[in-house]
Amino acid sequence: MVESEISQRLDALEKKIDAVYVSAEKTRKYFLTVVVVSAVAFALPLIGLFFAIPSFLSTYSDVSKLLQ
Repeated sequence: MVESEISQRLDALEKKIDAVYVSAEKTRKYFLTVVVVSAVAFALPLIGLFFAIPSFLSTYSDVSKLLQ
C-alpha cells in the first residue's frame, strides 16, 4: 500500500516537472525572440543613420554654398 502511494506521488511529480520544463522552454524561446527583435530594432535605425547623415550633411553644405 505504501509503495503504491509513493509510486503515484512520483508519477504526479514527474508530470509536474515535465510541465515546468515545457513552460521554461517556452519562456526561453520568448525571451530569445524579444532579445533578437530588440537588437534588430536598435541596429536598423543605426545603420540607417550611417547612410542618412552623410546625405543630410551634403545637402546642408550645398544649401550653405547657395547662400554665400
